[in-house]
Amino acid sequence: MPLHADQQRIDPVTANVIQGALENIAIEMGYKLMRMSYSSIIRESEDFGAALVDAEGHGLAESAQSTPLQSGPIPGYIRGIRKIMAERGEVVCPGDVIMHNDAYSGASHGPDVAFIVPVFVDGELVAYSANTAHHLDIGALSPGSCGIVDALDAYAEGLQFKAIKVYDQGRKVEPVWTILRDNIRASDLVVGDMEAQIAAARIGADRLLELIGRHGVGTFKAACAEIMDIAERLMRHAITQVPDGVYRAETAIDGFADDPDPARRNLPIVATITVAGSDLIVDLAGTAPQVPDRPINMPLDGTVDVAVWLTVRSILLDTAVHGHIPVNAGLLRPITLRAPKGCLANPVFPAPTIARFCPGNQVADTVMKALALAVPDQVAAGIGQLKVIAFSGLTGESHWVHMEIFEGSYGGRAGMDGMDAVDTLYANTRNNPIEDIETHLPLTVDRYELREDVVGAGKWRGGFGSVRAFTFVQDGGASVEGEGHVFRPWGFAGGAPGQPARLDHVTGADGTRALPSKVPYFAIKAGETFLATGPAGGGYGDPFERSPDAVLDDVLDDLITPETARRDFGVVITDGAIDHAATTALRAAR
Repeated sequence: MPLHADQQRIDPVTANVIQGALENIAIEMGYKLMRMSYSSIIRESEDFGAALVDAEGHGLAESAQSTPLQSGPIPGYIRGIRKIMAERGEVVCPGDVIMHNDAYSGASHGPDVAFIVPVFVDGELVAYSANTAHHLDIGALSPGSCGIVDALDAYAEGLQFKAIKVYDQGRKVEPVWTILRDNIRASDLVVGDMEAQIAAARIGADRLLELIGRHGVGTFKAACAEIMDIAERLMRHAITQVPDGVYRAETAIDGFADDPDPARRNLPIVATITVAGSDLIVDLAGTAPQVPDRPINMPLDGTVDVAVWLTVRSILLDTAVHGHIPVNAGLLRPITLRAPKGCLANPVFPAPTIARFCPGNQVADTVMKALALAVPDQVAAGIGQLKVIAFSGLTGESHWVHMEIFEGSYGGRAGMDGMDAVDTLYANTRNNPIEDIETHLPLTVDRYELREDVVGAGKWRGGFGSVRAFTFVQDGGASVEGEGHVFRPWGFAGGAPGQPARLDHVTGADGTRALPSKVPYFAIKAGETFLATGPAGGGYGDPFERSPDAVLDDVLDDLITPETARRDFGVVITDGAIDHAATTALRAAR
């Protein structure tokens, strides 16, 4: 790309040194936040993001160890606050710290609150150091910041922070902090996490100033321009390896499967991908209209864009093939995203969005399915969807809140079985250790194991889901936002579809009550159990072509039974060994 008039040339070695430094700063910021935080959702699950962004809102680097759904939207947060502050006639000053969570101005959803520190050099704004994290309560209509699935509009989802200065030129804005403490449950926990975010963002700003001090502002700007140009060239080259054409796929989400209104359930997600040379267009026309009074709508900036970009990047620039890929705004230049205004993937304010997590993951899965038609050897079959469960209760006058991201599973891919019991696609968070849960909360985890004998059969099988049982030690409650109870994860190239998830409320003497994938807050008594059963990812390739030895391994590991091996894979196992003659005959007979 041609140089701008004010852009100096830079040698590739210096550009790469600065790129590596930017990446390390973002990663350090993330680890510092994780270690300073109070809540397990940040400390253990790593549901946070950190990034460095230039003065115009272009992403320069992000914390690779955290979830893409948190780091990816940060440039959009910056663009959102720039626009809002310009409209209000406000300016960013040295010493400011800005809080932002507006889902219609770049944020992913309300509970993901960003804290942004501007970086000035000799009075010039040159960059931003920012991080986001999911907070356990944001003052919504029921405890916790997930499972608010009955919110009627954006105002029912909790506090909205639209480019609010919490430090103004170095001075703490005390009234804002008073509002936070007075309107958030478990405020010591939540505000403690927010203060940790500010400290981490300031560390990132300090490291960035040190970097600029070593190289100079001119060299820094030239390096940033060059590394974005390099990333663009990498993506454009990858797109040229995809055959030109139009590739369309459709999947669906449960929505509110138990709702009598058909406009709230069984909702299609459609992706049409057009490849022309080094340009790629993703069009979501055909996706269901927004649901104006339920929060499964997905912000185009902050959720849908990240789902699309992450999927395209992961497929076309797989790090296992291409090695390290710099993640910055240059990667996005060749990709155009379109979604009709007023659909699930581009809602109109004040449509609620707080439960956008699982629908957004389904957008990513649908883009994967469309690209499977173009690059079949580079994709995975359908994913088993996730759940986010909010457990909460009251001890005296103090609230306790716990957010559990209950993992799904990946579909199989060419040469590799799907991963078992993991967060999928843009989620990438870690599970909460049982020891941490039982140490800090009035919950016991009575079961945590793989879900056996439920498999998406294929030459490379889908991953197994997990089973986790949470028993309440004292009275409390729970709410759930999830997906994947109705529709089976799609199989590919002859592979069988996976299996849906399920959720049960075990009440003891009263028996077991099956729950849908989305459950508003309800009370749970001490001694009752919340049983989450995960899905199986889709299979890839003909199951009767699966290696008999691989099938035997799954039988010996008690993941599938000999009966399932015979029925789904055509492998006969007798007394713990393969009957090769019977297997050959069975497979031939089919």
